[in-house]
Amino acid sequence: MAPWLGLVVLLGSWSLGPWGAEACTCSPSHPQDAFCNSDIVIRAKVVAKKLVKEGPFGTMIYTVKQMKMYRGFTKMPHVQYIHTEASESLCGLKLEVNKYQYLLTGRVYDGKMYTGLCNFVERWDQLTLSQRKGLNYRYHLGCNCKIKSCYYLPCFVTSKNECLWTDMLSNFGYPGYQSKHYACIRQKGGYCSWYRGWAPPDKSIINATDP
Repeated sequence: MAPWLGLVVLLGSWSLGPWGAEACTCSPSHPQDAFCNSDIVIRAKVVAKKLVKEGPFGTMIYTVKQMKMYRGFTKMPHVQYIHTEASESLCGLKLEVNKYQYLLTGRVYDGKMYTGLCNFVERWDQLTLSQRKGLNYRYHLGCNCKIKSCYYLPCFVTSKNECLWTDMLSNFGYPGYQSKHYACIRQKGGYCSWYRGWAPPDKSIINATDP
């Protein structure tokens, strides 16, 4: 297993989409956390792929055309190649060539970008408007906030820098409404709270546990 993979699983960045494999287990993560914990966040189209003999099952190298970078300007200002495990059982990511634009997140090791099933990866046309706005300017405003996952009731915030993430309580599971439409942003009073974009971030308007 490549050295980056264990780190990715530990971070628990969450991949949307139909790429799951039974042997690859990832902890759910809100897209904002995935953004803040990634070295690189880009929108790109895959234009080619190549399997190379690295690791136990090989490494898939995708050649991409970068459309826009949202995070990672100092790490790697332009991404041309993305590396991932060739096997889905090792969290390798399968992407379509010359078909879709993707939102891709990943880590940088030895000057190369790596990604996988435990990273936040989604077709660009499947992202909500709120998620696109989050990538452009909202998510980075909340990188000092903590999104606290709630799996079972009761759940509470325990510090002013926390937002309670309750998508997992829904019958629909995740990705849920908070993942698709909310960012956790620090407000004027120093508290972090969910922000929907309907009004300027203000603690007097938005409750710290909203929604």
